Amino acid sequence: MKRAISISCNTACTFVKGRFPYHWDLNVYRGCTHDCKYCYARYSHKYLQEKGDFSDSIFVKTNIVEALERQLRNPKWDKAIINLGGVTDNYQTAEAMEKQMPEILRLMIQYNNPIIISTKSDLILRDFDLIDELSRKTYVNIASTITTANETLQRKLEPGGVSPLRRFLMLKEFAKTKASTAVHMMPLLPLLTDGEENLNAVFSQARDVHVDYLLAGLLYLRGETKQVFYHFLKKEYPNLLGEYRILYQNGGLKDYRGPLYERLGRIRDKYQISFDYKSRLEREVNGKNKPIQISLFD
Repeated sequence: MKRAISISCNTACTFVKGRFPYHWDLNVYRGCTHDCKYCYARYSHKYLQEKGDFSDSIFVKTNIVEALERQLRNPKWDKAIINLGGVTDNYQTAEAMEKQMPEILRLMIQYNNPIIISTKSDLILRDFDLIDELSRKTYVNIASTITTANETLQRKLEPGGVSPLRRFLMLKEFAKTKASTAVHMMPLLPLLTDGEENLNAVFSQARDVHVDYLLAGLLYLRGETKQVFYHFLKKEYPNLLGEYRILYQNGGLKDYRGPLYERLGRIRDKYQISFDYKSRLEREVNGKNKPIQISLFD
């Protein structure tokens, strides 16, 4: 991270439309030091007056704790699930210095508000006690995005992220709390992470750390993400560039999806890993409110 730039926000959470298990998203930062080559959020910097590289110029919402408290204490707030970090990782490198998440978690405890956290960092273990306390009061979901168990490939794809092993060990620790835990194998990268060896490695380790479920979703390429990912392929895997163009520019994904999801089903059955993320959420949260009819992934 070359620089952290302070900004202020009018509201802590953004309303999210779509078929998600939440409708409120909170992002402490804009930009992300993980520098994932497939990141869909790179577009977000183009709306800022002071621009910079997405992975080097990190914008810190310094008043987000105060903005969140205004939201949570509003009599009209219905304790809806808040997703922490749907655009960028709230536990990226900047958080080690800024330390905003502990205050956010203390507010969630104070107002008994359910949360979802997805992270590629084990910095979240710093806040283990707070998350443990919240999980004993309301619904908490801790998920780690793990695209591959191959550390060499992971360092190329996610140069700022911690190793897959550290992410699995982090999930193993949170399995000791009342939080639900999950692996998000998202995105699946054709010809890179979709092979039997990698799928077996991720699923077997997910089973070994006792995650509640695993979700998989296929890579989508559009806009700036497509340019960055193709540049990555040209540099690291030039032999795959032509095949990706066939898949993503010539309609090849239609024929690719079926066999891929059949393979995922077989491996799921082999390791007895659930794909069901809805049942516990609906039982612990939506049973108190209205049911959510959702299908997150294709």
